[in-house]
Amino acid sequence: MQIDIQNNKECFVALWRQLERTRQLFGMQYKRFCIRRVLRSWMPTEATDDFIWEVCNLASLSFDEPVYGMDELPLPSLEPRKSREFLRVLVAHKLGIGVRQVNLEALDAAYRIAFPTSVPINVRKRKQADVKRGRKKRKPP
Repeated sequence: MQIDIQNNKECFVALWRQLERTRQLFGMQYKRFCIRRVLRSWMPTEATDDFIWEVCNLASLSFDEPVYGMDELPLPSLEPRKSREFLRVLVAHKLGIGVRQVNLEALDAAYRIAFPTSVPINVRKRKQADVKRGRKKRKPP
């Protein structure tokens, strides 16, 4: 993979699409879709054990729970939160900036471009979209 990692929407769209292509490729090869394998396939020379540990450690700080290199990533189109944090940490680490300096609005907009018909990243945004469309909240039985 030769993507020039930057903190902008175009780069994030490319990263989301590359992540989905990698997931499909690993599925065809019967390989686990995890952070370690993704980094090793995208950056074979840079993805040392220390690099992978640093990315997982930064992701653990974002999730408030430990993230390990061999933890399986969920499908980006169905459960995008973990994938978003992974891409956010990867961009921050590669650019040498803080995780909070990554442009989250651009990252979320890129997700909507890469996966236009899939689940929204934020549940709150999904609820707001349902209200705008005139859908009512279901009442429990």
